[in-house]
Amino acid sequence: QVQLVESGGGLVQAGGSLRLSCAASGRTFSSYAMGWFRQAPGKEREFVAAIRWSSSSTYYADSVKGRFTISRDNAKNTVYLQMNSLKPEDTAVYYCAAQISFKVVIRIASLYDYWGQGTQVTVSS
Repeated sequence: QVQLVESGGGLVQAGGSLRLSCAASGRTFSSYAMGWFRQAPGKEREFVAAIRWSSSSTYYADSVKGRFTISRDNAKNTVYLQMNSLKPEDTAVYYCAAQISFKVVIRIASLYDYWGQGTQVTVSS
């Protein structure tokens, strides 16, 4: 069993920054991948960023590339999403997710095995 707990969401003005954290517990993650997804009201959940624990390879949606950075702390079993230059269109509930086995595809939500409860990010204009 895996538990994922997100934190760090909030209200910020456009152009500001936030850092989301996702603390994982229940299993070791040396061979897993972790991802961030977001869902705005009335929209489908979309991929934001992901990182593979073994290689530290990172992946980003085009809409956040150059503004968001995903990273992880192995010792703390925690993954972070640093969000800079935030825009009103970044407003959404952000979810952390974990893959518990290697999968080539890392951008599809249905291929993740565990999910956090979500944290709200609101960017005002």
